[in-house]
Amino acid sequence: MSDFSDIRISALDAVEKSISLKMLEDARVALLGKSGSITAELKKMGALPPEQRKEFGQAVNSLKEEIAAALDAKKATMEETELSARLTSETLDITLAPRPETQGSIHPVTQVIEEMTAIFGAMGFSVAEGPEIEDDFHNFTALNIPANHPARQMHDTFYFPEKPDGTRNLLRTHTSPVQIRWMQHHQPPYRFIAPGRVYRCDSDMTHAPMFHQIEALVIDKSITMAHLKGCLTQMVRSFFGVEDVPLRFRPSFFPFTEPSAEVDIGCSWENGELKIGAGKSWLEIGGCGMVHPNVLKAVNLDPAQWQGFAFGMGIERMAMLKYGIPDVRPFFESDARWLAHYSFAPFDIPSLVGGLAR
Repeated sequence: MSDFSDIRISALDAVEKSISLKMLEDARVALLGKSGSITAELKKMGALPPEQRKEFGQAVNSLKEEIAAALDAKKATMEETELSARLTSETLDITLAPRPETQGSIHPVTQVIEEMTAIFGAMGFSVAEGPEIEDDFHNFTALNIPANHPARQMHDTFYFPEKPDGTRNLLRTHTSPVQIRWMQHHQPPYRFIAPGRVYRCDSDMTHAPMFHQIEALVIDKSITMAHLKGCLTQMVRSFFGVEDVPLRFRPSFFPFTEPSAEVDIGCSWENGELKIGAGKSWLEIGGCGMVHPNVLKAVNLDPAQWQGFAFGMGIERMAMLKYGIPDVRPFFESDARWLAHYSFAPFDIPSLVGGLAR
């Protein structure tokens, strides 16, 4: 057993002197591997007399278990030390300020649509939508604009190529076709708005070939011009945040309403600055009127039973008036400097009033 004592001391010394996991693994292989010193002792059992094998085997296995336990204990200690060192050296400074990131913003058109949707929602209006590529019936005929009517030329319409049957689709010139489509698929009464993009061949400081409109339609059995005036007055005063904005209704002509009127709001110019409210000047914001009986007939409604009003206005124009934007063209030029000046933070969008239905 003196040889075992020497082997034991030498083995435990090799384990203790290991300063890395690699050195410890090398020591394990040298002791317990296929060619290790402890394994070599076990191989001697075959040459011993049978009566000595049991005692010899027990002694070698006891030594093997002791060495294995020493290796495991050393490995656990070294792994814990290594982990502690990594935790110390690889810590993150959580107080470090994050890298600056560019925050997105809301376009003025989106802002105004959401503001107006919230205002109309509070008055019980829902939201209707329709296609931007329209046909002649929904864009013109159903709105009491017959073939060769001057209004078709006045709109400067973008037409698609002629189809085999001689008809042509077009980019809608107003959001009024949404009214026709809604009335064709729903039963009265109606109270909804229709915001969206429209297209006309026009471009200058106050006109763009693509712009946005918002229209409103109310149909019931006892609707009058008084309801129209009250609705527009409430909307304008809520939108501009001015309690005493005067409204003026000037007689006009639209094929789809009768009587028809242009809507002006009172304003003043002081030192070159526009102020919405009481003043000696007026600004046009849109058109309105009582729905023409022919429009109701086009969607199979009896004008003797149903009547109502409609009005519409440009989203960009309302944004220009409220936020002091002088030119409509930059709305669509994607100039980051312009957007940085006139855009809105996401939390500036008003919450939509409950009851809106798309």
